[in-house]
This record gives sequence, C-alpha cells and structure tokens, in this order.
Amino acid sequence: MLDTTRFPTLPAGPGVGYKPQHFRDITTDAAPVTWLEIHAENYMGDGGRPLAQLRHLAERFPISVHGVGLSIGGEGRLDPDHLARLRKLCDWLQPASFSEHLAWSTHDSHFLNDLLPLPYTAATLTRVARHIDEVQEALGRPMLLENPSSYLAFDESTYAEPDFLNELARRTGCGLLLDVNNVFVSATNLNMDPRAYIDAFPLDRVGEIHLGGHDEDEDDHGAPLLIDSHGREVADPVWALLDHTLDRSGPRPLLIEWDTDVPDWPTLAAEARRAEAALAKVPA
Repeated sequence: MLDTTRFPTLPAGPGVGYKPQHFRDITTDAAPVTWLEIHAENYMGDGGRPLAQLRHLAERFPISVHGVGLSIGGEGRLDPDHLARLRKLCDWLQPASFSEHLAWSTHDSHFLNDLLPLPYTAATLTRVARHIDEVQEALGRPMLLENPSSYLAFDESTYAEPDFLNELARRTGCGLLLDVNNVFVSATNLNMDPRAYIDAFPLDRVGEIHLGGHDEDEDDHGAPLLIDSHGREVADPVWALLDHTLDRSGPRPLLIEWDTDVPDWPTLAAEARRAEAALAKVPA
C-alpha cells in the first residue's frame, strides 16, 4: 500500500475548475481561489498553449487532476495507453491530487460519453478495487474516488453506496472525493435522505469536496428528477447540505465545478467566495 504521507495535499480552501477563457483573470486577480482543478483528458497532448498555460498556473496554484475517461468500474481491463498518458501528465505536473469516478464508460473497444452507474455487489467491489490498485501502482501515487450521481438503483446491490466506498478505500488505501451535489441529486432521484447519506459516509477518507449545479426535471410519473449538469450555480439546498457535511468533517478543499455554459470570471469567483464563507464558519 502506498505511503500517502509523502504526497502533497490540497489546501482546505476554495478551488475552481480551470477553463482557458479565465486564464487572464486568474493570473491577474484570482481571489479567493486557492487551488485549481483540470480534467486530465484535456492535457494529454504534447506541448502547445494548453500545457504552457498549465505550467504557468502550476507555479502559483496547487493543481488537482480529475479524470473522466479511465472507466474504473468497467468490466474489461483498463486502457493501458490511456493510463500511460495519464502517468506522463502526472509525472510532469506533480499534482497535489488525482481523482476519478466510481463509474464505467467503456464497452469492448467503444467509449461512451457518459459516467454510468454500477451495482454495488461483492463482484463489483473486487473488480473496482483491482482497477484502483492498478491505477495507483501505475501512477505511483494515491487517488481519490468520487461518488456518482444516480438516476436508478440496482435490485442486485448488496451494499449501500457509503459502505461500498468505505470498503474500497479500506482495501486499496485510496481516498475519497465527496461530491455533495451528487449526493443531493441521487437522494432526490432515489427518494433518500441526503443528510443520512452524509452521516453514513466515511468522511475521514475525504480529500476533496465538489459542488456543482444541477437542472430540475420530472420523470414519467411527475416526480422530481434532478440532472447533474455542472451548468449553473450551486443550488441553495446543496449549500445547506455542505454546511451539514463540514460540521461533521471539518474544513476540506472545496471545488466549484461549472463545465457547461461556463460563466464569466466574476460569476465563477462569486461561487468560490460562497465556498470560502462556508469554510469560514467551520472550526479548524
């Protein structure tokens, strides 16, 4: 098992997902942002402006690398070429954190542009743990695993999601990324109590917390259906759930995710200030 004490960590402050259109604003006045996150797959090329800008930002900010393409929950083996490109990026950048999703997105040789759910069974646990071990061994660093947003539940599941994630962390030594918006989305869609989910979550394993926006819809029966869109401001009930989480966990690195319909910098910075204010209320 990897010695996690020898790796850098993110500061327990507000961060934002970096978008190139905000480069000038961030380099001139990034307050209150203390760290940045990038999507790994956007920086797997050789050279060019994206890597030049990232090198400049990394001199000033801790960077979190967030993967979306490993398909850790997939039934097949991990793509060795993708894993090699990811290792090259992490070796060059030396990020403070690397994370991926508890989901799958590949079937045979096909890549599906979505993060699809898994049944929480003993067989799934063994497979995902094996993939996490492979990632951590290839990268030579621990990773964080993110809880998904869910729109359905599997009858065959034998673990509650917090218990499943806790067991994965225990077996592999990985950390966890807690997406509070995903908790709220899943709880609404599956008729669960989001606070009870947080209370059952292994918060001592959490190395990063995500916040994002969601869209509201209805299912075929007229019941509320939330879509994890990352395309708007964080909803008030998600901020309230964050307060409950921080009361139990203590301060953690907080990320604002806004990946579609990306706003101007002042709008994004205002969300980061709200995250900063949430942290300021929490005793160290």
